[in-house]
Amino acid sequence: MVPARFVHGFSFLFETIARMTGVPWARQGPVFLVSLGHGTTHWVAAFFYLLLPFIGPDLGLSYTDTGFLVSVFHLSSLAANLGSGLAVDISGRRILFQIISLCVGGAALLAFGFTDHFVVLASLVALLGASNNLWHPPAIAYLSERYPKNRGYALSIHALCANLGDTLAPPVAGALLTILTWQQTAFTSAFPVFLVVLVLALTLLHKDRETERDKKAPVNFREYASNIKNILRNRVVVGLCLASGCRNIAQNGLYLFLPMYLINELRTGAIWMGLVMMALQVGGLVASPIAGTWSDRVGRRPVILWGLVFSACIVALIAPLRGDLAIITVVALAGFFLFAIRPVVHSWMMDLSPPGYFGSSTSILFGTQAVMTAAVMPIGGMIADRYGLAMVFYFLAATVLIASLIVFLLPTQVPHENSRN
Repeated sequence: MVPARFVHGFSFLFETIARMTGVPWARQGPVFLVSLGHGTTHWVAAFFYLLLPFIGPDLGLSYTDTGFLVSVFHLSSLAANLGSGLAVDISGRRILFQIISLCVGGAALLAFGFTDHFVVLASLVALLGASNNLWHPPAIAYLSERYPKNRGYALSIHALCANLGDTLAPPVAGALLTILTWQQTAFTSAFPVFLVVLVLALTLLHKDRETERDKKAPVNFREYASNIKNILRNRVVVGLCLASGCRNIAQNGLYLFLPMYLINELRTGAIWMGLVMMALQVGGLVASPIAGTWSDRVGRRPVILWGLVFSACIVALIAPLRGDLAIITVVALAGFFLFAIRPVVHSWMMDLSPPGYFGSSTSILFGTQAVMTAAVMPIGGMIADRYGLAMVFYFLAATVLIASLIVFLLPTQVPHENSRN
């Protein structure tokens, strides 16, 4: 029998969370279920990045070749973005598209276990990238519509679980890689993905149906195209997308180059690599709900601006450090500020989006990120090949500094009419 003090303790905790966030605990189930799926997409992507230091030597790849694989990942993300927002906004099938995303990613990761050919591997990476960005338009649209007055909080939980997936993947990958090949590790890591697919199918899919068309939703392609053009003419939307793209370059640059820096330059083992990459995500676990809830109260712009400034300074500190404790501390701080920004950016974009176009606005945001990241990752690889991996961190810090300048120059803009009603 559970002691009464524990029951009262949990009851007090749930009441406190509901009071601080403005969302009753009984209504938070869909937030955590969808966010669980988001964490799973990041589990898949994290394994891809963590396997790269072992795939490269096994297949004889240079840093530039490895950067090309990451570009394939993000270009396929862009391709998935092009039609997913429209499909989500027209059909209203949010959960179905999320399940499809997870199935594609899980199947691609499973297939990693059966190949050692570069072309086949690049094709599977393309599927991973497509699944990763196919997730965001339906998931962010679903949460934005369900929690319009608590959008920052809902999307911060969505981001928190992304960090959770990224946090759990490194130690698991590090442990598996000490006893298995990278192919066997990829194969093994795919099974939890299908378990989460089953959970979403049993809990939320039956509620996912074609709802009555919202009077503000697009009724034909001409109207849809006209409203998308209006979104793209918004200076704040364009600036926010560019700033988010610069931030995303730094995030994915750390995913790509930090493991290789630890393995190839600092000569750490797979387990220590996993612990350092886990520290990067632990910072985000703490920061995301704080930043998201805070932005609901003080506004999106100041939270993003200060997060970017601190991120740029801390990322630049990674290169000159050598001590294990110093590196893991700075990496954790970098994750704290860099990942705190993510749900706030998403919330600001939804604030600026007209009702009925949340999926398409998400596609615009993530499509911009995919293009910019795909274009820049090979440049990071070339810098590493010519000047060494340590120089890449100064380059990544510069991209975050550019993002902070863009946000500083953006005007403060009120949310789109009815977008938060």
